[in-house]
Amino acid sequence: MNADDVFYTRTMAKVLVDQGNLKKAAEIYHYLLEREPGNPDLVDALSEIETQLIEIGSDDLVRLFGRWIDLLLTHNTLEKLKKLKP
Repeated sequence: MNADDVFYTRTMAKVLVDQGNLKKAAEIYHYLLEREPGNPDLVDALSEIETQLIEIGSDDLVRLFGRWIDLLLTHNTLEKLKKLKP
């Protein structure tokens, strides 16, 4: 057990969720599940957090694809302008 494990409690995980630190909260729930395998409350809490993380990740992916398309269009425009240059 390291010094951080002292704070690995359900309460701390809930505080982290409230603060928006879902990754750290998930880490704590994983830790707690190692000690209490199959605890339905922990499984449900972790499942909810992981669902939120997936949703956030998919939003990030959509933004990244949008940015990539914008950059691709800008690049194509610049290439066309280069061809017009005498």
